[in-house]
Amino acid sequence: MVAALSPSRASDFMQCPLLYRFRVIDKLPSAPSPAAARGTLVHSVLERLFDLPAEGRTIAAARALVQPQWLALLEGEPELAELVDGTDLDAEARWFGDAVSLIERWFTLEDPTRLEPAERELYVETDLDGLTLRGYVDRLDLTPTGEMRVVDYKTGRSPSELFEAKALFQMKFYALVLWRLRGAVPKMLQLVYLGNSEIVRYAPDEADLLGVERKLKALWKAIETAARTGDWQPSRSRLCDWCDHRALCPAWGGTPPPLPDGAAVLALDPHASAAIVLATD
Repeated sequence: MVAALSPSRASDFMQCPLLYRFRVIDKLPSAPSPAAARGTLVHSVLERLFDLPAEGRTIAAARALVQPQWLALLEGEPELAELVDGTDLDAEARWFGDAVSLIERWFTLEDPTRLEPAERELYVETDLDGLTLRGYVDRLDLTPTGEMRVVDYKTGRSPSELFEAKALFQMKFYALVLWRLRGAVPKMLQLVYLGNSEIVRYAPDEADLLGVERKLKALWKAIETAARTGDWQPSRSRLCDWCDHRALCPAWGGTPPPLPDGAAVLALDPHASAAIVLATD
């Protein structure tokens, strides 16, 4: 078993322990949405655009990548096709048009001809006293002197101050992992919001990241306690309105499914297979 935590799973538990249980232990799927699929497509196009030489990273080149990247995504996840109804040509055109608009908006925020990312879709992983921290960074830029800028694309709008801390937590998580891996604190964390053309920048320091480290250790202890006791309490908030599992939540009159065999193992290692769980019971 590998005790592991990603930014999304950490955010799930902080938002609602029961949501963490639903996603990690019960492995309940979230309902796919056209917006999420569009976000995946936009990320894919922005990643692949940097395969081209600098002078070739134009809006026209980005537009030309949309269709082939969509077909490539469908090869791996054919169910995505259901989100874009080909029988309604107007709706399909609007969906692809919205994706192109987001990509074009990115060109007003950053100039790809002046960027040479050191890494794209970079998998990062480090050990924090027996707890594996891991995740994927959209883009990592390096200055000639080796200073790091961590960049994350968001296809939605920038959040209000009420929810901005959640987005920055994800970036600080990545910064902590990179600090542990490379021995230097990233110079800049940059969130690029394509929904309303805004860039949010934050310069972390060691004190910031040590605070994140303490928070993650305390969070993991809370997850271990919930795994040991089987007590995954719901936490009501405004975010409940967007939860896919509200019908199963006791805070809203629902009943969660019985905990599966090996629930404690699954809670601490989200990637544990059924065979591993049964072997440890």
